[in-house]
Amino acid sequence: MDNKAYLVQMKSSGVQGPARSVSAKALLGNGVHGSRGPTKTKSRRQRWEVKASAMAENTLNPIRAIVDGMKLTPNPEKPMISLSIGDPTVFGNLPTDGSVLQAMKDAIDCQQYNGYAPSVGYLKSRQAVANFYSRPEAPLQAEDVILTSGCSQAIELAISVLCNPGDNILVPRPGFSLYKTLAVSMGIEVKLYNLLPEKSWEMDLQHMESLIDERTSCLIVTNPSNPCGSVFSKDHLQKVLRVASKHCVPILADEIYSDMVFPGCSCPSLASLSSDVPVLSCGGLAKRWLVPGWRMGWILIHDRNDIFGPEIRQGLVKLSQRILGACTIVQGALESILNDTPQSFYSNTISFLKSNSEICFKELSSVPGLNPVMPSGAMYLMVGIEMDHFPGFKNDVDFTERLVTEQSVFCLPASAFEYPNFFRIVVTVPEELMVEACSRIRGFCQRYYRPPSCDGNDLDQ
Repeated sequence: MDNKAYLVQMKSSGVQGPARSVSAKALLGNGVHGSRGPTKTKSRRQRWEVKASAMAENTLNPIRAIVDGMKLTPNPEKPMISLSIGDPTVFGNLPTDGSVLQAMKDAIDCQQYNGYAPSVGYLKSRQAVANFYSRPEAPLQAEDVILTSGCSQAIELAISVLCNPGDNILVPRPGFSLYKTLAVSMGIEVKLYNLLPEKSWEMDLQHMESLIDERTSCLIVTNPSNPCGSVFSKDHLQKVLRVASKHCVPILADEIYSDMVFPGCSCPSLASLSSDVPVLSCGGLAKRWLVPGWRMGWILIHDRNDIFGPEIRQGLVKLSQRILGACTIVQGALESILNDTPQSFYSNTISFLKSNSEICFKELSSVPGLNPVMPSGAMYLMVGIEMDHFPGFKNDVDFTERLVTEQSVFCLPASAFEYPNFFRIVVTVPEELMVEACSRIRGFCQRYYRPPSCDGNDLDQ
């Protein structure tokens, strides 16, 4: 704002005086109020001392903390193959459907979505999401939908509305690192419940239940799973709901990979199975529609028994008002994206992911010292490392770091997911790169694998 004078009405002692011009500088404040002279000087710091907030200091992404500390120098003689980033667009082999792009073009061309939308999203767009995900056993209306800037913000809002500092949340191990990043920054304790690789990563329900106390404010369930690619059965989910119901703990269901399930598996939403447990289901366009950069997510509020009541809904609205909501252009395209994307697009994506997963699982299953777990959905495959057979490495971080150095293959060490001695593979790369990567991993393991009888002193360095 410049110093142009603006005409304002000044009042003094309850009596309106004559209009006079006051500079913008005076209105904004510069230690003076009109022409009355300086106000009382306040105490001030004697030196500059600007510090980061406690929230900033407490914010830590485990993946970045581990990866940034790794010495990642690829073998210059081998092209790099990155199997570490959960972004299906990286290699260009999985484009979104033409109908999705057309919906965006139409939203831009109509010029109706260039302004601010309500913080919770346009009513028409919320209704489109409600219609798409509503089921007879889990009905939804527009007021049950909050549109967000990606699924990550949906998760942040859900945790924020359910939890206070000093509360605790239950988080899967291995699990998506963002849950811990967000919770710890808010002063919320994270309790990790185990997933069981020998049972295709089912939740250890006994362990989960043992962690619940009077300060447990939220149970997070990720289905299908990142980083495991597992898909929980209806029976298993019902058992989870019984635990939550017994202890009156609401559920945050991270269902960003919903419907990205391999043929032969089913993936019912948690809300569709719940008779009493309230569920905040978080999802978005990122993965199923292969557009993570468009930042369109949502929260679906399932609360048929009115356990949340108006307080949680109003809380989500208030929290959404901290920013001005999700991208309006994508909101304008949302109804067409949901309704017009052909089933063949979804089927082709899932077919590719299943094929790549099978290739990876088959190739690595025959590698001594490795134990891959076949996924049933999503975009990931976890591989166990029998560290006793690789005495030349300290841990999974060391193992994957050396894999980059020698073979130019980057897999994410599962320590980033609180689960050491595993690594995660992203299966979205082109098939020929998946085959090549598995071949390099095999050669690497053959070089360093030692039977139990060996003491490891004769390692080929």
